Amino acid sequence: MAKNQKHLRFVKGFLVGSLTTATAVYGALHAFKKKVIQPETEENERVEANRRRANRKSLQAHQG
Repeated sequence: MAKNQKHLRFVKGFLVGSLTTATAVYGALHAFKKKVIQPETEENERVEANRRRANRKSLQAHQG
């Protein structure tokens, strides 16, 4: 009986540890995405919008 209980405790501990590790990895990846990838994407979108706006202004200036 004691051997069975030790095995069960080991399995529970292993599952809890695995879940905790997976949660920590997910949190780290999510934080990386929020701090690095998302601002870069937003900056690229802002630059692209400014480029389109400048092209429209340039074309309108030469219409007259």
